[in-house]
Amino acid sequence: MKIAVNAKELAADGACAFVPTMGALHEGHASLIKKAREFSDTVVVSVFINPLQFENKDDLAKYPRTPEFDIELAAQAGATHLWLPTVEEIYPGEVQKISAGALGDIYEGVKRPGHFDGVLTVVNRLFELVKPKWAIFGEKDFQQLTLIKNMKSDVQVIGSPTIRNADGLALSSRNVRISDPKDALVIYRALMAARNEKNIDDARRVMQEVLASEKAFTLDYAEIINESNFEKASQNDESKRAIIAGWVNGIRLIDNMPMNGGAQ
Repeated sequence: MKIAVNAKELAADGACAFVPTMGALHEGHASLIKKAREFSDTVVVSVFINPLQFENKDDLAKYPRTPEFDIELAAQAGATHLWLPTVEEIYPGEVQKISAGALGDIYEGVKRPGHFDGVLTVVNRLFELVKPKWAIFGEKDFQQLTLIKNMKSDVQVIGSPTIRNADGLALSSRNVRISDPKDALVIYRALMAARNEKNIDDARRVMQEVLASEKAFTLDYAEIINESNFEKASQNDESKRAIIAGWVNGIRLIDNMPMNGGAQ
């Protein structure tokens, strides 16, 4: 694997597959890299902690940084190029932010104003520099994935399923900061409970009941949406997905799950 000093050293011939990350890599990221190898023999992974998508400076400062481990994991997963750009390389001058629009103002956007503007701005900039043909993103950040897919670009944006540990907890770089990971499993239990209900009203009810049963969990939102437009799903919608966000031990977590097992 080649460690690129700058974007010019990347295989930017338009045929590479790209996995943008903020580092602190784990098996979820490894799955994205392996997915990228299905599309191209050239896989570029970037590690860049984007300051524009942090509304809280303390959260930015505390974001885990594991560069040596990131290099090892990326290489083992099949990356051919790893790029660790500086802020100056990504944003060499005045930053023109991309607006996420109305979809960026709901759910995650309510709790994190401007977050998705920062996400789309950095993704667009990375696309400009790397010039990939494909880009792989995880479904765990489903609202983010949807916004990136909707962004005007020549890049084919591909979603990859959420990777979970044996207990069902969605893998996240933030998990290392949770003092007792078992407290976070309430999110997975709530998603599975909703998925097992055939009636969507019952699914919403049991999801809320399970989340309320864990005293260590503080809810931000929990809803079942229509995947196509993020509106509150109705019983007859074909593609429904439960989305949850909340706090465990002072750490904010998000997760989601398609409701195709039940809640039809």
